Amino acid sequence: MNDFQNEWHERFGRTEPKVLCIGLNYSDHAGEASLELPKAPLMFAKFANTLCADGDAIVLPPDIGHVDAEAELVVVIGEVAKNVPAASANDVIAGYTCGNDVSARDAQFGDGQWFRGKGYDSFCPIGPRFVPASELGDPSDLRVIQRLNGDVLQDSRTSNLIFGIPTLIAYATSVLTLLPGDLILTGTPDGVGVFRDPKISMKPGDHVEVEIERIGVLSNPVVLAAGG
Repeated sequence: MNDFQNEWHERFGRTEPKVLCIGLNYSDHAGEASLELPKAPLMFAKFANTLCADGDAIVLPPDIGHVDAEAELVVVIGEVAKNVPAASANDVIAGYTCGNDVSARDAQFGDGQWFRGKGYDSFCPIGPRFVPASELGDPSDLRVIQRLNGDVLQDSRTSNLIFGIPTLIAYATSVLTLLPGDLILTGTPDGVGVFRDPKISMKPGDHVEVEIERIGVLSNPVVLAAGG
C-alpha cells in the first residue's frame, strides 16, 4: 500500500475510496475554457489508482502531451450518505483536505470525455493532512492556490464556487451512496496552464503545490515514468 492507502485504511478501514469530482464549479474557470456554466453539478470520477500522498511523485507517461495541475478543496465523507438534504449535509462530513486533480489535456479533450485524461496512476495527490470538520469550521471562504515551481498559477477562494458543498453532497447522494472515506473534489478555479497564453504544462523535474487556507500545502514532484 502507498502512503495514502495506509492512512485511509487506518482512519476509515478502506484503501480504495470513491473519488467523486466536480467539473466547471468556478465561473472564471468555465469562462477561461469558453464553456457555459453548468445548470447542475457536473460530476465525473477517478479510480483509486490515481490516489497518492503528499510528497509522492506525479508520474507522467512518455509522450502524454499537455498536463495540468488543478488545485481543489476536498470533502471527506464520514458516514453512509444517501439522499442527504442540503440542510443536513454537514452531518455527513468527516473533514477536509487538499487535492490535485491532475489532468492530461490531450487525452481529455481528444477523447471527448474525461476518463482517460483524469485516470492515470498518481493523478490525484491528496494531503498533506486530514482536518476534521470540527477543527476547520466553515469551509465556504477558504483561499485556494496552485504553485508550479514556486510561481502562482491559481489563486481564488471557495466563496467563488458555483455550487457550494451542501448542494454538492445533496446532488451526489441523490445519485449514489457515499461511504466513510469517500472523497469529493469540489472543483478548480481559473488559471490552469492549458488556458494560458503561452500555455504552461507540467513536465518532469517540476514541483507542484496546492495550498488551502487552514489546511496546509500539498507538495508533489513530477517525474517521468520508468523507461520513458
